[in-house]
Parts: sequence; C-alpha cells; structure tokens
Amino acid sequence: MQLVTVFTAFNPAEAQLIRSRLEAGGILAFVADELAALSMDGYALAAGGIRVQVPEVDAAAALDLIRDDGGEE
Repeated sequence: MQLVTVFTAFNPAEAQLIRSRLEAGGILAFVADELAALSMDGYALAAGGIRVQVPEVDAAAALDLIRDDGGEE
C-alpha cells in the first residue's frame, strides 16, 4: 500500500483532528512524524511538519473531505 501525504500540520492536535475527520469519513489515515515533532520544540517546523497520509487510492476523496468546511450551500 503506497501512502501519500494529503495534509501537513505544524502541531500534533491539528494533525490528529484531520486524521479523525478522514477516519470518520471512512478513509484510513496515518499521522507520520508526530513523535519526532513532540521530542524537540521547533522540530516540526524544521522537518517540514507532521504529515497526514492516506492510501494513494483514497487521496482524492481525502482531499475533498479536508477541503469541505462542513457548511451547506
């Protein structure tokens, strides 16, 4: 299973919120580099952030869920 990054956060709470939203939408999601970011202040920014990743086949649907603000049009 090839994983692709669909969101990058600079704090663990934001990354976990996005992961939770994706999983609530039925998409398996993983948070990468979270522990490294927590180990040292400023590391998340220096390393390029905490990545939220999904299987490549779910990337388009994941991006749609992330972009959807939940409001009705």
